[in-house]
Amino acid sequence: MLGQCRHAALTLMSLLLLLWQEVAPIEVPPDPKIQQDLKQPPTIIKQSVKDYIVDPRDNIIIECEGKGNPVPVFSWRRNGKFFNIGKNPMVTMRKRSGTLEIGFRSGERPEDYEGEYQCFANNNIGAALSNKILLRVSKAPLWPKEALEPVLVTEGSSLVLPCNPPPGLPPPITFWMDSSMSAIPRDKRVSMGLNGDLYFSNVLAQDAQRDYSCNARFLFTHTIQQKNPFTLKVQPKEPYNDTSYNATDLYGGRKVAESTPTFLSPSGSESSKMVLRDEQLLLECIAAGLPTPTIKWFKKGGDLPGQKVKFENYNKTLKIISVSEEDAGEYVCMANNHLGSIRHSIFVQVKAAPYWLDKPSNLVLAPDENGRLVCRANGNPKPNIQWLINGEPLESAPPNPNRQVLGDTILFRSVQIGSSAVFQCNASNQHGYLLANAFVNVLDIPPRMLAPKNQLIKVIENNRTFLDCPFFGSPLPLLRWFKNGQGSGLDGGQYRVYINGTLEIKRARAEDEGTYTCVASNILGKAENQVRLEVKEPTRIVQAPVHLSAIRGSTARFDCKVKSDPSLTVTVFWTKDDKPLNLGWKLWPRKEEESLTIPNVNEGDEGEYTCTVKSEIDQDSASARLTVLEEASLNPSITSALPPDRPDPPTDLDLSDPAARSVRLTWIPGNDHRSTVTEFLVQFEEDRWEPDRWQNLSTYPGDLNSVILQLKPFVNYQFRVIAINSVGQSKPSHPSPRYKTSGAAPDAIPRGLRGWGTKKDNMEITWEPLLDLERNGQNLHYSVWWRRKDSVDEWNNVTTVQSNHVVHNTETYVPYEIKIQARNEFGSGPESNMAIGYSGEDKPTEAPTDLRVSKVDNTTANIHWKPVDLSSVQGEFKEYRLYYWREASQVPGLIVSKEKKTKGFYTTMTEPSGILSDLVPYSRYQMYMVVANNHFESQQSNMVEFTTKEGVPDAPRFFRINRRSLDTIYLEWDKPLEPNGILVGYKLKYRTVNGSRLGPIHFETFLPNVTELTLHLPDRSTRYKFLMSALTQVGAGEVYAEESPHFTNEENFTDATGLVELTDASVSSALTPTPPPPTIIATATSSPSTTTTPRTTTSTTTTTTTAATTTITSPVLITTKRIDQNVLVTPVREIWNLTVEPNSNYANVSWRHNFPAGSSEFVLEFTLDTYIDQVDIATQGWFIGLMCAIALIILILLIVCFIKRSRGGKYPVRDKKDLPLDPVDQKDQDGSFDYHSDEDNKPLQGSQTSLDGNVKESDDSLVDYGEGGDGQFNEDGSFIGQYTVKKDKDETEGNESSEATSPVNAIYSLA
Repeated sequence: MLGQCRHAALTLMSLLLLLWQEVAPIEVPPDPKIQQDLKQPPTIIKQSVKDYIVDPRDNIIIECEGKGNPVPVFSWRRNGKFFNIGKNPMVTMRKRSGTLEIGFRSGERPEDYEGEYQCFANNNIGAALSNKILLRVSKAPLWPKEALEPVLVTEGSSLVLPCNPPPGLPPPITFWMDSSMSAIPRDKRVSMGLNGDLYFSNVLAQDAQRDYSCNARFLFTHTIQQKNPFTLKVQPKEPYNDTSYNATDLYGGRKVAESTPTFLSPSGSESSKMVLRDEQLLLECIAAGLPTPTIKWFKKGGDLPGQKVKFENYNKTLKIISVSEEDAGEYVCMANNHLGSIRHSIFVQVKAAPYWLDKPSNLVLAPDENGRLVCRANGNPKPNIQWLINGEPLESAPPNPNRQVLGDTILFRSVQIGSSAVFQCNASNQHGYLLANAFVNVLDIPPRMLAPKNQLIKVIENNRTFLDCPFFGSPLPLLRWFKNGQGSGLDGGQYRVYINGTLEIKRARAEDEGTYTCVASNILGKAENQVRLEVKEPTRIVQAPVHLSAIRGSTARFDCKVKSDPSLTVTVFWTKDDKPLNLGWKLWPRKEEESLTIPNVNEGDEGEYTCTVKSEIDQDSASARLTVLEEASLNPSITSALPPDRPDPPTDLDLSDPAARSVRLTWIPGNDHRSTVTEFLVQFEEDRWEPDRWQNLSTYPGDLNSVILQLKPFVNYQFRVIAINSVGQSKPSHPSPRYKTSGAAPDAIPRGLRGWGTKKDNMEITWEPLLDLERNGQNLHYSVWWRRKDSVDEWNNVTTVQSNHVVHNTETYVPYEIKIQARNEFGSGPESNMAIGYSGEDKPTEAPTDLRVSKVDNTTANIHWKPVDLSSVQGEFKEYRLYYWREASQVPGLIVSKEKKTKGFYTTMTEPSGILSDLVPYSRYQMYMVVANNHFESQQSNMVEFTTKEGVPDAPRFFRINRRSLDTIYLEWDKPLEPNGILVGYKLKYRTVNGSRLGPIHFETFLPNVTELTLHLPDRSTRYKFLMSALTQVGAGEVYAEESPHFTNEENFTDATGLVELTDASVSSALTPTPPPPTIIATATSSPSTTTTPRTTTSTTTTTTTAATTTITSPVLITTKRIDQNVLVTPVREIWNLTVEPNSNYANVSWRHNFPAGSSEFVLEFTLDTYIDQVDIATQGWFIGLMCAIALIILILLIVCFIKRSRGGKYPVRDKKDLPLDPVDQKDQDGSFDYHSDEDNKPLQGSQTSLDGNVKESDDSLVDYGEGGDGQFNEDGSFIGQYTVKKDKDETEGNESSEATSPVNAIYSLA
């Protein structure tokens, strides 16, 4: 029965904790406008200390400052009762503050106002409390008058002079002086105890030469009170012997009886002391004896904490600052001289006033949100936790169904407007208390933007960029980013939106420029802000200064060439040895914009000069060193001085000052080769764990050559040193002698301690084993402890050398407390903190039920189900896992993938629901649900089937544009892979593109069975942009965008020499009229070579040659299937991967080769086709006239030929002689022409619509003039083809002729 109750309690706690794990509290920004408008509960921001001691001579000021909106009203309680300030004229409260000021009249005593004060800050939202401030008045009582008799003491015996200072507040500081106001000297024999008494371990005769007075100094009153002095009378053992006097003999030759050590303080063989955590521990042992005993300290069961322990008062006092729990234990002090020794044990207990583990913090929530306040404190004994609301105990407050207290946690569920309040957590034990205020503020605020409007952000290209959009609202608004006011939200790809509203662009590019809009929205409204982004080219130094060596008296010049974005203003400045260099420097240096000239060089000019170029958003720098040489006549060899080089390795490594965990390493630095050594790198090698592997130990400044190395125990070290300067690292020095450290108990705690179940009835405890250098000794093993959480059972433990241990026969999924400790042959290391592990999980016993869907559209569906009892999960509740798959498409004949997908829903609500997104429209889906823990899933829920609605289609599967002639293009596309519905057709949009100018948009629609189209170009040199999309009843789908290519019937070929010609149309189109000088980049053997080729404006063959030293054999061309890869082969060497990448005003040509570096000449020969940039001669008047004359002559010749062939027969020549030839007239095989009747003069049914929207009666293209459209190119790149005359039916067009690709083609047409 007890086990069932415990299991039910754990289940309830888990369920409640799951609820507040979903909390996402709102953070109120520190924006002044937000703070001014926001209603906020009061908060205490300043108060006096808990134990407040005041000077009775001054007015009393008790501080209490607070804030809130509305401004809080302050009140006080004194000794638990309301303190009426108005009734006491001596007490005033500062305006808009709670600070009290208490003045005094004659006859009034400050002691009358002593007591416990507490401040309350109230507004209409809640009340905040200050600490309870204990006010006490400082006291400096007089020393009681007493008559002190002389103190008689025997020489060599011990003595204690009591001080007993008057009890002051705070306690006074004591010290001893004589009547002449000289301090009593203290040493190993004479010392003052912690209680102020003066101790003599043994008395000498000269101790009677002065008197002894105890003084008490009171800090608050700044007074010193003196006790009546003690007078000593020392009785010698035997008379003084003048003849045996020795300056080093303190007893003047007399025989004084020696004595074994005894303790003056503390008394007895053992004592105890209690100290609070974080306070100072002082232990004292003062011993008597002759000779004076020596004091030593030990701690049983371990070493004294060396870094925390200090010894004072000649080892008589042990001091530990900031005590912690591990400092508890038995401390032993031992006093010994050559006659014997004595010990005293002090048992130290460490208690603790409450201290925070998890201090409650303010909570801002929106209506219907959940939250929690947590107040966790620790102490010794464990503190009691009490909750208050607005200063009153929570138990006495009216019950609130939306609030539940679970020990140190308050859970809030579905909070509402008006439930704001201030909660206080009081953690207390017998040693003190903690009080914390934390308000819960329920806000209902529409979104607000906190950043300035329309910011301009400038960034460097290819840099990571952040656009900030701070916002606030309650409920927490949803933020989305848009670019240029259109498109869907930016998230994913190179964009990332952070929860605080910041948009990250992972790599800013030129196309990322634009206006970015962030929109924050919640149920109360929305707000937006815009950021303008400009992407700039980086500022960089393209020609850096180089190291110079100049003869004294000569002129030195450093050059620094800079390239930057034209829109940015840059500044170039110089520094010498990292110090600014200005025009007045030594009055003679002359500084130009991109160079620095130093005339009359001398030794003071030697150093490192840095050129720095800086813009408003970035900078670059480069450095070079100036070395000043003697005159060549004095030392000719100086003129050939070398530039700085790597330093020589250090030498003569020596080890000294050995200690348990350190040793001193000393070395002699080597030659720095004209560049100062900036640091030394010390490396070590050990022969136990990883022999022959050198590892970095530490680095040290370059001006040191002797350092103390901090080492690990139980390691056999050897060391080496590497010098580093601006050029690089030296070679390693020769190794030092080996140094072996002694072993010790482990210092480290095994990391990664966790417990988890591999089966339902076990728990495997695992941890990371200590590193080799953390072992500190041999025989390393681990002690592991575990027990059920929140049980009173004894700890189970095991010792193992492995890094895991399996606990068997556990209940299913129960929590365990576990801890671990490493041990070796030298002792035990520190214990780890307690960790919580869980035993294994089992398959859930219940499955979700009543799975159903609602509100199904084309891509989403709302899911509903009935939850399971969380106790049936038999493990950590992971999620409700939905399995769904696309069973079929409603589009006839479309085959779909039935791959199962999953989506998890984490919720503990009583009526859970979720949204299933990313569904394919117009499809039939099936699904079922399970509940899952970390390892298992439950049985399936009921199976559900649903169908999605019709949506817009995907983009066409492909969209190709082929330019088959100068005047026509051929469009081809295919159905979308996912039609998302029944296709009803296609939509084509197109417009002209001329640089940044765009023409009007034209539309065409097609039936769903049409997938190709031929279009005529009214202007052969104009480019077009096409947008193709498919249509369903819902609308147009995703757009497939393409630009029309240039004439692509040209193919790569070679000329007579066999060299590759650059004739790709895409390359030709990328060239510009103004060519820059060619740039050739030569690379090493077997690496790519690249040349940047400018554009020319005529059809010429151009040869670009790299720097050459030898001649290669004639290459043989091998053409591969890819048009961008032609391979040149020589009998021995090869060139391959010839590729062309067009750009706006140049083309990058690259290739790979295996020629020796620096021994080859590369010749790139290419031909540029320039038909696009030629003037269209068909529009020139002289050409039209010439063509009309030629057409007229041909017409007359044809008429004469037909008359002669007719031999007098009657033909309707007279009726037709004045008519132009029909465009569809065909030439017979025997060379005659076939005339058609007048009824054939109607437009052809197969004619196409031109791009300008007019109907043309003929297809005028290069195909009509060539042989079946198979045009060819001659060696110079011009087009060769048969020119066939065609005549239009309209008499007004009869004199026009079709265009030729060049004037040469027109000449061919007359042949």
